[in-house]
Amino acid sequence: MKKQFFDEKQLAGLAKKYREQSGKNKSEAATELGVHRASVSVAEEKPEQSLTALRIRMIEKYSPYKVVGPVYLLEKK
Repeated sequence: MKKQFFDEKQLAGLAKKYREQSGKNKSEAATELGVHRASVSVAEEKPEQSLTALRIRMIEKYSPYKVVGPVYLLEKK
């Protein structure tokens, strides 16, 4: 994957994608990450919830990528 920018909400989809690709179900992931299954579910399914740290942990655990950020860009009004 070339360098790409993702917003916090897009991390939810990436966390789910990489967990599923790893073959882990939500319960297994929760056990490995030391959180409740419901937290994994909310992290994946409710991007409006502030679970960015958990999403980053999931992406880094289940993918070959490291998440670097946050990055904030300023645009002219």
